[in-house]
Amino acid sequence: MHFEIRRLNETEGIETDRTVADAATVDQLVQQAAAAGERLYIRPIPAPSA
Repeated sequence: MHFEIRRLNETEGIETDRTVADAATVDQLVQQAAAAGERLYIRPIPAPSA
């Protein structure tokens, strides 16, 4: 499963960066953001219908 991750600025919550990552990478990014005090918005990307 993949997730869209948006990094938000500290004061206004405006998106400053966007990336798509798998679950393992999301875990790493969340840990890094938590250590740095950064805000993230994370949402799952629906799998394409066959």
